[in-house]
Amino acid sequence: MPEVNAFGQQVGPEVPGWAPRPWPEPVTMTGRYVEVRPLTSAHYADLFAATCGEGDDDLWTYRPVPRPTSLPTLWMHLAAHLESPELVTFALVPLEGERAGRASGVASYARIEPAHGQVEVAGVLLGRALQRTRAATEAIHLLMRHAFDDLGYRRFEWKCDSLNEPSRRAALRLGFVEEGRFRNHMVTQGRSRDTDWFSVTDGEWPAVRAAHESWLDPGNFDEDGRQRTALSAATARA
Repeated sequence: MPEVNAFGQQVGPEVPGWAPRPWPEPVTMTGRYVEVRPLTSAHYADLFAATCGEGDDDLWTYRPVPRPTSLPTLWMHLAAHLESPELVTFALVPLEGERAGRASGVASYARIEPAHGQVEVAGVLLGRALQRTRAATEAIHLLMRHAFDDLGYRRFEWKCDSLNEPSRRAALRLGFVEEGRFRNHMVTQGRSRDTDWFSVTDGEWPAVRAAHESWLDPGNFDEDGRQRTALSAATARA
């Protein structure tokens, strides 16, 4: 709640003992179903196979570049992520399923502002075998958990093209709160993009984390890996 200062003005609440947070390092995060590893060139061939097949053009519709049609093209795209001082990029490696042990997606920490405790998960790209799996959900959970619990960040963001319905649904399912739309925010692949913003704050995180952990528990899945309770139901309660 706002407070009132000595001049009769409303101000935000104090953040006791606040100090800038650490910059995220490229660490490995291991869950039950996925491992989030620092991206290296050793992952590129697996990622090309997972995301750049002839039928994968739609995976790249909302990305800055169209589908790379050769390994060297993907190499240059991902190398730019590794060379950027503003990004910390990870390979998503499922520990189960048909691509167990092979990189099948990527995600980055972006818009990192240690002074304010803010970080975004960006550039999320999931191969077909990783989409709509508990490994994919756990990958985002691990990135959130590291930012909040290990690094002490106050705000975790998710942004997407306002027309990217799967990404919008994923954000809400994961417990993010929709904050608004930035109109004419970007030009992506020559097209105008409005960007929708979502976030989870440190005050919301304990309930969201509990919802994630409940959903990810092995007891929530039958012997065929089908969920018993939807994550959206758990995060709605949170």
